Amino acid sequence: MIDPVLLREQPDVIRRSQAARGSSVELVDQALEADAARRAAITTFEELRAEQNAFGKQVAKAPKDEKAALVAQVQELAGRVKAAQAASTEAEARFAEIAGAIQNPVIDGVPEGGEDDFVTLREVGERPTFDFTPRDHLELGELNGGIDMARGTKVSGSRFYFLRGIGARLELALMNYALDKALAEGFIPLITPTLVRPEIMAGTGFLGQHDDEVYRIEGEDLYLTGTSEVALAGYHSDEILDLEGGALRYAGWSTCYRKEAGSYGRDTRGIIRVHQFNKLEMFVYIKPEDAEAEHLRLLSYQESMLQSLGLSYRVIDTAAGDLGSSAARKYDVEAWVPTQGAYRELTSTSNCTTYQARRLDTRYRTESGKTAPVATLNGTLATTRWLVAILETHQREDGSVVIPEVLRPYLGGLEVAEPIR
Repeated sequence: MIDPVLLREQPDVIRRSQAARGSSVELVDQALEADAARRAAITTFEELRAEQNAFGKQVAKAPKDEKAALVAQVQELAGRVKAAQAASTEAEARFAEIAGAIQNPVIDGVPEGGEDDFVTLREVGERPTFDFTPRDHLELGELNGGIDMARGTKVSGSRFYFLRGIGARLELALMNYALDKALAEGFIPLITPTLVRPEIMAGTGFLGQHDDEVYRIEGEDLYLTGTSEVALAGYHSDEILDLEGGALRYAGWSTCYRKEAGSYGRDTRGIIRVHQFNKLEMFVYIKPEDAEAEHLRLLSYQESMLQSLGLSYRVIDTAAGDLGSSAARKYDVEAWVPTQGAYRELTSTSNCTTYQARRLDTRYRTESGKTAPVATLNGTLATTRWLVAILETHQREDGSVVIPEVLRPYLGGLEVAEPIR
């Protein structure tokens, strides 16, 4: 939910944001009209209720012989109050519906445009080169007995897979390494539910424009999450947080599910774009004035991970039209995938400012003693897709793969994953 005060006092800020996203600017004017109608309806209701209370006191003091004559007035006034309350409730719902369709205002400096209009902030690391024809991650995974797509398809359908042997061990090593990094930075680990209620899914901004990406459990009022961000955002819904000691930082480990609707024909080979994967997600509740600095901090943790794994990558500032509805700014970190000759997204981090917190009613107490919405941020610290870049970057001519040094302690000291003979 956008800030109603910002809407009333600086509607042009929201208009510019909607235009930069390629979204409806007309919604802003509709929201302004609905807000004015809402406030007027609330005022009418409150004035009538005050009149009813005052009249009630008058009736209570009236002589017995006069009270009977006042009954009709009491009933008429009660009817007007009831109608005003219904009108106020309807106006509130109308405003929430319209304002809820407006996306989070982007932060100044976010590039305008769509998917291809990002700005590259930096490229880090030397792209791997080979004096042999490199194999892609699926061929390497099959050679090493680490990925079994055929049986994944047999059991569950297309875009499912088994990680087995070194593949399973490598993912667990990666996730545990990321968890240790998160713990060192003060994050509290959580293993989150992967089924959530509709109000939590909607509150994080994953319904509406994202409906076609989400699995819904038929016959149950529950959704499968595509990221533990959803459960982590709902963790403190309807709560007032104590942030005097600093931000609350969580690292959520979960399995994630995505329909990948609209991606047919794209990345169908291997485990780049699949329906189920594992992920360790950072999530932060913080005072709004500290959110932008925290965003850069989360990005630095992600870059540190990729550098320690010996991966070449670039950081991009995602264009407004390619942001989710909740994100006011998002940085993507894309690793170089040798067999594709391109950078591919491995991780991202988003600053959602107070947008999710307003929808989920998550607040903190300010210095004045009042409550205000917190800011929320998220960022992935490790996920299954990272295996793609690790396998391809560190492969050798015989199909073996050199294990990044930082992962070896989690693999019993294993230095090289050898092909199965």
